[in-house]
Amino acid sequence: MRLRSTALATTAALTVLAFSASGPAAAEEADGGRPGDVVSSAPSAFHPLPGQPTGTRAWKVHYRSTTADGAPNVVSGTVIVPQDGRTGPRPLITYAVGTVGLGDSCAPSANLPNGTAMEATLIQQYTQRGWAVVVTDYEGLGTPGVHTYTVGPSAGHAMLDAARAAIRLPGTGLNADTPVGIVGYSQGGQASSWAAELQGSYAPELKVKGTATGGVPADLLKVAAFNDGSYGSGLIFMAAAGQDAAFPELKLDSYLNPAGRALVAGMKENCVAVDAVAGSFKRISDLTTRDPLAQPDWRARLNQSRLGRTAPAAPVLQYHALGDELIPYAVGRQLRSEWCARGADVQFDTIVLGEHVSGVITHSLAVGNWLADRFAGRATRPDC
Repeated sequence: MRLRSTALATTAALTVLAFSASGPAAAEEADGGRPGDVVSSAPSAFHPLPGQPTGTRAWKVHYRSTTADGAPNVVSGTVIVPQDGRTGPRPLITYAVGTVGLGDSCAPSANLPNGTAMEATLIQQYTQRGWAVVVTDYEGLGTPGVHTYTVGPSAGHAMLDAARAAIRLPGTGLNADTPVGIVGYSQGGQASSWAAELQGSYAPELKVKGTATGGVPADLLKVAAFNDGSYGSGLIFMAAAGQDAAFPELKLDSYLNPAGRALVAGMKENCVAVDAVAGSFKRISDLTTRDPLAQPDWRARLNQSRLGRTAPAAPVLQYHALGDELIPYAVGRQLRSEWCARGADVQFDTIVLGEHVSGVITHSLAVGNWLADRFAGRATRPDC
């Protein structure tokens, strides 16, 4: 069903800040577990605002996935299915949120039941179309360990395995033939773009019809340079903590001065509203004894998350605000150019008015309609 009316009002507090392969066999456990297998599930709930009914059924799940370097891990998430009487097949959206923070209390699965998740109103637009949605918490967010924030391959695996878990979870009405859409903006744009690049090799059995990805931090080194000393500079230190969580050999702590250690320690316990303010208008040199981003090992790991080397197997809608003050527009355009050069089916939408946060809101109706066209089998309009 295509929605032609005005998109639902989005929670004013929405703050979507961000900088935000391994084959599936690499993650198989000795007990035969596969990526996407459900480890546990429990009833949950989905409320865009506190107490707001949605006519859905929800589960919190823990499912098997894969780290950036191919090791098995377990990630949590939320599966949401409309209770609309539909008995036939319905599409599934695997959804990645923008930056929420590093503390476990920030995880979507901890906030969707209470109506306090920042992107819940956007997610509701999909359930109102009759589509199921699965929202990953990402690696280390809501599960043991520090969230591997901005580690692209890990996030891509988590999104694809969330879709597998939703399909395998009993009671959802989903099955192996379920059409899948991949959606994310900002940090979620990095995750969804990585899922799109990895899907053909990591989860080829998924019936992915398209990926809608926006505000994508496709090149972390360029994004860090852009934000150093600006009001988005706190995200640099969140990203450094996330990379260090995934790759402990980077030894972030050895580069930080006392003020830097205190800032990063606090970030690991809090959510984005606190972290972004605490870290704003600081330069890397203010909080370090030497710049880790100048070191070969750090640069190599950050480049491991660089997008654009593989063409997504399914069509892509990529969108970016011309005035994005956190993720440079040129970074988004470069990703589009690299995907196009590799033969991808890409439609690129420039959001002429607005900035980073507003982009995900104002373009949400266009995203939903583009996905509806993909699920209906309509022709794409690539503009490479």
